[in-house]
Amino acid sequence: MNEKFTLDSNKPKTAKLVILKKTKMPKAEEYQNHLTALSEVTITQNQEISPGVHLISWKRRYDFIAGQVVKITIDTGVPPRIYSVCSGNSEPEISILFNIKADGVLTPGLSAVIPGMKIWASKPYGSFKDGKNPAWWIATGTGIAPFYSMFRSGMSENKTLIHGVRQLNQFYFEDELEWAMGERYIRCCSHEQSCNVFLGRVTAYLNEINNLPTDINYYLCGKALMVVEVRDLLISKGVPYENILAEIYF
Repeated sequence: MNEKFTLDSNKPKTAKLVILKKTKMPKAEEYQNHLTALSEVTITQNQEISPGVHLISWKRRYDFIAGQVVKITIDTGVPPRIYSVCSGNSEPEISILFNIKADGVLTPGLSAVIPGMKIWASKPYGSFKDGKNPAWWIATGTGIAPFYSMFRSGMSENKTLIHGVRQLNQFYFEDELEWAMGERYIRCCSHEQSCNVFLGRVTAYLNEINNLPTDINYYLCGKALMVVEVRDLLISKGVPYENILAEIYF
């Protein structure tokens, strides 16, 4: 679930000084507040892949580019929210990944849908997209969704994926990612320890790297504070601001 904001283009020294603000400048497509047509889709599966985290799917009707988003709601009376697609662009179904917000308007009901039930969804759209060049994908929590879509779309050959979570059961799709990406799939866990998992946050892992590549793009997806902290850390290590692209989840 992601609201759309842009980051202040100034480069503050600490994350506390950064202000996330809505901008009046031209926005990426998914940031715009235009109306997006919704149509009914039929749920084909609802998997709870980790406590409180669900992957729901419906039949794909449209082509899309990995990294794009959809707007969905369970009822036309409930405002739609934006979710990154979490499936490959040639798969027969579209999936989204979300965690239940106990006080949320949408996710408690969305977590209860069963195959055969209908929800409302838009066509995929948006501009958070990668290409064939080497890049680093950095995510926390369910922010793994767009990168898993890219992975399932065959785009991971020259990528490094860093996923940060609090608990070990939040490494969604880890068996598949570890088998395919090997040492280019890096797990960071701040609250629990395990073999081959960095103990600490994503920022701590990145801070220990002395020479980060500065000639590639870095794609960030997660909550606002994580995005700001990682962005500032990358900049402090010589990565150009324009090489950092972000999708912010709330």
